[in-house]
Amino acid sequence: MIRNLDFHSVHTSLDEELKQYISHKLEGLDKYVSPAARRSLRIEIFAKENKTHGAKRYEFEVIAHLPKEKIRISEETINMHAAVDIVEEKLKQALIKYKNIHGNPKRWSHLLKRSLRKTRK
Repeated sequence: MIRNLDFHSVHTSLDEELKQYISHKLEGLDKYVSPAARRSLRIEIFAKENKTHGAKRYEFEVIAHLPKEKIRISEETINMHAAVDIVEEKLKQALIKYKNIHGNPKRWSHLLKRSLRKTRK
């Protein structure tokens, strides 16, 4: 479970229902981060309401602070809940990529040894 969630809002207010919805969507993403990185994982959430030409647009941005990298995902839609859903899926893919790159170094050495064995034959 992700413990460090920081909520920020600009030109809008985040009510408790929306904060719980965001927390619920993001709490399952910690399984895509290695245990070592999970301890220092901090997520900043920015919600902003844009009013341009009478139409309301909601911008939702998530910044995940991980060891060796920051992941920034942003989405703008007409509904805040839809923006949360889209950002959650994009963040999931980015965390999977992060885990593959910065995950267990033994995994990569095992794959390297296996590929070297195949080339020697």
